[in-house]
Amino acid sequence: MIKSELVQKIAEENPNLYHRDIEHMVSIVFDEIVDALARGDRVELRGFGAFSVKHRPARTGRNPRTGDPVRINEKWTPFFKAGKELRDRLNAEGRFSPHVNTGQGKQ
Repeated sequence: MIKSELVQKIAEENPNLYHRDIEHMVSIVFDEIVDALARGDRVELRGFGAFSVKHRPARTGRNPRTGDPVRINEKWTPFFKAGKELRDRLNAEGRFSPHVNTGQGKQ
């Protein structure tokens, strides 16, 4: 699902709201999550999961083509840990398996 599909789904379930207002609300939510992570804060959505930032120290990697050492700078990366309710729903019996070809997408 992409952002526009999320907005469309919310619009279908809330016909009393303007589409532009829904787009604005979804953008605000995502922007607030990004801003909190940029400040180093943790964002927890109960039942869904938690977003946090992890530090990756500088290290030496290898160029896979030549095998030469390559310096990789330190960086901060986003990290998501699924909540219990999300994990339980994903692992429920009889749920749709994403590995089964449903005929959707590119072929």
